[in-house]
Amino acid sequence: MASMTIRDIDEKLKRRLRIQAARHGRSMEDEARDILRTALSVETTRTGGLVEAIRARIEPFGGVELKIAPREAMREPVDLDK
Repeated sequence: MASMTIRDIDEKLKRRLRIQAARHGRSMEDEARDILRTALSVETTRTGGLVEAIRARIEPFGGVELKIAPREAMREPVDLDK
């Protein structure tokens, strides 16, 4: 088994880990190991690209109807020969 040292952990985070470990009746090290195991056991498979990822996050909020400005007639091209 490999070992790992984690430095510069915020005191609030460390306190929360200690409390959660106590609730589960185990050491902080065991609790951290279980959190990592749980978080990394689920394989995330991404399908699609960036557009699909953005759409999936925003779509639940609903759409927006935008007013499209009326188009003007095309201008005559500039005659550069004059």
